[in-house]
Amino acid sequence: MSNFWRLFFSIIIAFPLTFWTLPAHSSPILITQITAGDFLELGVDKMRRGDYQEAIENFNQAIELKKDLAVAYSDRCLAYLQLQDYHQAIADCTQAINFAPNNFEAYLNRGVAHYRQGDYSAAIVDLNRAIALKPSDFRAYYNRGLARAGDGKNSKAILDFNLALTQIPRISSLLLADIYNDRGLAHFVLQDIQAAMLDFNLAIRLNAKDYRAYFNRGCACGRNGDNFGAVRDFSQVIRLNPSNAQAYVNRGVAQYRLGYHLGAIADLQKASEYFENQGKKVAYEKTLDLLKSLREQISFATEIALL
Repeated sequence: MSNFWRLFFSIIIAFPLTFWTLPAHSSPILITQITAGDFLELGVDKMRRGDYQEAIENFNQAIELKKDLAVAYSDRCLAYLQLQDYHQAIADCTQAINFAPNNFEAYLNRGVAHYRQGDYSAAIVDLNRAIALKPSDFRAYYNRGLARAGDGKNSKAILDFNLALTQIPRISSLLLADIYNDRGLAHFVLQDIQAAMLDFNLAIRLNAKDYRAYFNRGCACGRNGDNFGAVRDFSQVIRLNPSNAQAYVNRGVAQYRLGYHLGAIADLQKASEYFENQGKKVAYEKTLDLLKSLREQISFATEIALL
């Protein structure tokens, strides 16, 4: 969530532990002392390239040289977030805050770590502090909206998504799409299907390559009884994300409701294969149960028609 694009170039020169005898008028040898800032910038460069574990090593070196370097803890927190080590990310953000109590990014990132651990209350506390420090940054409102939605407070989440939309730069179309998609989910949970559909439509218009908005709109279509729309949207999900087993399940159900029994069975069979390959045992077994139930209902309907 943080910007860490700081550019810095340093050269590490290793010298043997010997004395040099210099001829007259020669230039002196310059020994460059590597600093905590040098290690910090090396770590930032590794982060930029996605080498998070190596970046952590550089941040460790920076901290060894300068124990109270708050930005090193804050940046190391980002690396741990990428590696999904949320416990260590929280510890680093806490240390960054200890050294720099008004560190907006540390509160923001600690809030993200709490959110990903499912501790929504702690996330909201940190994001409240981030908003107090920097009320014009849309990220804190958006993240607090996610935390409130996770905590079941969808009406408050919608208010935060609205605030995020007032602060975000209009040129950030992909980020706007995320906010509309998540606001749509909050409306969907509150059973305001019309508002949810409007938001999912906006998300798709802004980012036509994100399968999530199509998936969510497909669910909204299904809730509205629009099974043709559901089949259309889940088909798009499968085109963009071919191994999405749940999209096959949902499309199969929509096809069954439309009377396309062979298509429904084919989708559920495909879903069960993907669930099995992905190691999702519970979903795999539930899909097999659903497939069995549909086959029985199709068989029963056929027998009645033949009477």
